[in-house]
Amino acid sequence: MVQATPLLLVLFLALGAHGLQATQQCKLTGQWQNDLGSNMTIYEVNENGDFTGRYLTKVTSSTEEIKESPLVGSQQLPYWSRPTFGFTVHWNFTNTITVFTGQCFVDKDGEEVLKTMWLLRLHSRDLANDWKSTLAGYNIFRRKEDLMD
Repeated sequence: MVQATPLLLVLFLALGAHGLQATQQCKLTGQWQNDLGSNMTIYEVNENGDFTGRYLTKVTSSTEEIKESPLVGSQQLPYWSRPTFGFTVHWNFTNTITVFTGQCFVDKDGEEVLKTMWLLRLHSRDLANDWKSTLAGYNIFRRKEDLMD
């Protein structure tokens, strides 16, 4: 029985550490950067789950100068440890709008990650050309302060 004690202790510690990672909270507020280098700031999430922020994209098909643009969104309530959310970016430099939906996760290294999918709506001059006016894609965001410059 004495020989089994170290094995049980190691097993208990391994299972306990795994459980701690699963309960780590993922919070939307703060500064984020996606896999394309775009930057996003989400301000405080209020008691209804609503939030505002700003978005500065690094990519565009527009010939206009890129400008920081406002975002508004909401996350599911109550505050789960891995919340789902959605937000809209109203671009200040072009006549397009983008909606994002996603979920906040904590990866195996304890880093917060936002996995998102998006739809970008371009202005269509007429109904016949509407078929090419919606683009779709995905982005992965990581906390900006954790990134190397």
